[in-house]
Amino acid sequence: MINEKILIIEDELKIARFVQLELEHEGYVVDQAQDGRIGLDKALKGNFDLIILDVMLPSLNGMEVLRRLRQSSEVPVIMLTAKDEVMDKVMGLDIGADDYMTKPFAIEELLARIRVTFKRKRISISNSSLIEIGKLNLDMDKYTVTYDNESIDLTKKEFDLLKYLMINRDIVLSRESILEKVWEYDYAGDTNVVDVYIRYLRSKIDDKYNEKFIHTVRGVGYQLKHE
Repeated sequence: MINEKILIIEDELKIARFVQLELEHEGYVVDQAQDGRIGLDKALKGNFDLIILDVMLPSLNGMEVLRRLRQSSEVPVIMLTAKDEVMDKVMGLDIGADDYMTKPFAIEELLARIRVTFKRKRISISNSSLIEIGKLNLDMDKYTVTYDNESIDLTKKEFDLLKYLMINRDIVLSRESILEKVWEYDYAGDTNVVDVYIRYLRSKIDDKYNEKFIHTVRGVGYQLKHE
């Protein structure tokens, strides 16, 4: 399983490094930036699952980073600040922060808030009929798939396979698990059927739009991710 990716945008190197080591110990994949502009660029390009964002940053302060980020991304953001003023918290939350912590903080509390944020995100995804990954959109209620608003014609089994891959984005799925969930328990055929349908999806999505979504993990299975 590929663990969640977290970006730390923090100019205090000791804090950034300490938090990174603690997060990596918990199994997260972590990157960091010490500059607002660099952090924003990484956040927009890096396909992160969560961002830990300091308010006081060089080049571009955290509030402006968040404001620009929210123009095109709904990635969860936990803000950090040395200030403990209510207006700073209100401003950050109004702009789109998911949570707010004041320095100094206990690492155990930050880890707990990260877990809660991911739990809320998973509940939100499970309650929504629409899954969006890059320009690829799947609507479970309407049974439609589009790329950049262009309709993609899929068979029912192709749709079910794509839905399973998208719901489990970034997770490496074995052929056996795909068979169990998409073809159900009573399927008695060969696991090669998964490879066949993966080729169908790649032909209709990856190859057609020249964008790689479905990745082969040799000896294991398949993973849908967007970089």
